[in-house]
Formats: sequence, structure tokens, C-alpha cells
Amino acid sequence: MAEIKLFSISDTVKERTSSEVILEKELQNLIEQNMEIFFGVRFLKSEYQITNGRMDSIGIDENNSPVIFEYKRSQNENVINQGLFYLDWLLDHKADFKLLVIKKMGMEAAEKIDWSVPCVICIAHDFTKYDIHAVNQMQRNIKLVSYRKYDKDLIMFEHLNTPTVKPISENSVSDSEAKNNTQKSHVEKLASAPDEMKKLYYSVCDYIESLGDDIVQNQLKLYLAYKKVQNMACVEIYSKQIILYLKIDPESVTLEKGFTRDMRSTGHYGTGDLQITIKNAADFEKAKPLLDRAYNEA
Repeated sequence: MAEIKLFSISDTVKERTSSEVILEKELQNLIEQNMEIFFGVRFLKSEYQITNGRMDSIGIDENNSPVIFEYKRSQNENVINQGLFYLDWLLDHKADFKLLVIKKMGMEAAEKIDWSVPCVICIAHDFTKYDIHAVNQMQRNIKLVSYRKYDKDLIMFEHLNTPTVKPISENSVSDSEAKNNTQKSHVEKLASAPDEMKKLYYSVCDYIESLGDDIVQNQLKLYLAYKKVQNMACVEIYSKQIILYLKIDPESVTLEKGFTRDMRSTGHYGTGDLQITIKNAADFEKAKPLLDRAYNEA
């Protein structure tokens, strides 16, 4: 991939030198200790032992989806296929992952695990254009991230692809998850919504996606999340309204009954403390400045 040039401009302009001089274990430790800051993922375990190998790092993101991290240790290592193998293993051993979450985070967190879009993040100093093409063809939630170390105090992560994946079929869930399947999924609600509400929904989604190229769409079972590093907006659709949850402090907003609501002490799907209810085009126009703010503050 093309080299990114980084310059210091504090006193005199000076190019910061990029280097591969970082041990893979050092990189792994750095990411595990700062996983939520770097990737919006809560760290669970390092070197997670499975039947035929071990995952480098494993965590769970803010949407309660499992996330596997694999680090490329050599030029010959096929970290993508390795990550794909671990992802399939995890889907066949959901009970093992749930037990890990119970031990680390408690039963309440374990009951919220969302298996619709588990993710693999492959991290290496570089990937080829063929790697990116191969991952895009797989249509699995595999993300390629390259890193650069600059001098002693800077590290940069570049997200090289935006995978387009379909949520895993409801037929693949276990009996213990059956109680959660009685509720319609986000995709089902969208399909059954009136045409007028669908048009409004797509207008909202188009506006969010237009805010920046760094926004990634993440289709969960019960809602659609838009994220940069962490979620900036979560979207739900119903027959008569669209509900947004934004990561904005409700105390910084003048709340309007029927339009905005403080959700800090109220349970809900998705993330974000400020709820916005959009029933028509006028509500959408009022919501735009708050969407702008959510993007800028994310």
C-alpha cells in the first residue's frame, strides 16, 4: 500500500520516519491494553485457546458482537484464512464464548451477545491489493488494518476495507437464543414498513453516510449502527416512526417532548443516550444539526 507521509510542524517542519521496528507481541500488548480506544472493542482475553489453535486476542464490541484480532507475524503468514477459520470455529462454539463473557463481564452482558455480525480484525504492517480483493469477495465481516509506527511516540492505524456482509441467518441460532427470535429483526421491520416511512428512512441513512468517508455501516439484528471508531448513531424503523440514538449528552440539548428524550436511565437497543424520534420530513430537518454534532464528536 502507498506510504503515508507524516510531518511535525511544531517548530520547524520535519518528516516523522515510519518504521516496522515494533515487535508483534509489543503491538499485541499495546492493542489489548487500549482496545476500546483504538477499535471500540472491550478486551476479553489474550491467546484464547481453542481446539485447533489459539486466537491472538478476543473481545466484544459496543454492539455486543464478538471480535477476533489476528496479527500478521511474517510475510508468508496467511492471517486472513486463519481469521476466517477462527470465525467459523467461534460460530460453532457459541457456548464457549458465552462462558468467557460470563467470567469476564457477568451474566447480563452474556445474555446480550449479538451473533448476527461477529468480526475478525486482521492487523499487519501491510496488505496487498490482492488481500483486499480476496476479503471483499468473501462477504464476511473481516477487516484489514495496517499500522505504521512513527518515531517513539506515534502509531497510526489505517482501515483498508469496509466489508459488506449480511447478518447471519436466524436459522443458525441455538435453542438458548430462541427467546430473542420472536422479535422482528431490523431488516424485517424495514421490509414491512410503509413506503413513505421507507423513503424517510433511506433519506436519514443517506444523510448520515454523507457526513464523512470514515463512517461504516454495521447491520445488527435489531438496529442499524453507523460508526467511526465507535458508534455515532443507531437507527431503528417502525411503521410510523424512525428512532435514532446518538452519542450526545442529553443535558447539552434542549429536550423537546415527542422529538428528543434522555435515555440514560432507560434500557434500549443500540448505543447512545439521546433519542430522536423522526415521524416526518420536518423532524428529519430538525435532526440534521444533531446528526452533524454526533459525527463531529464521535
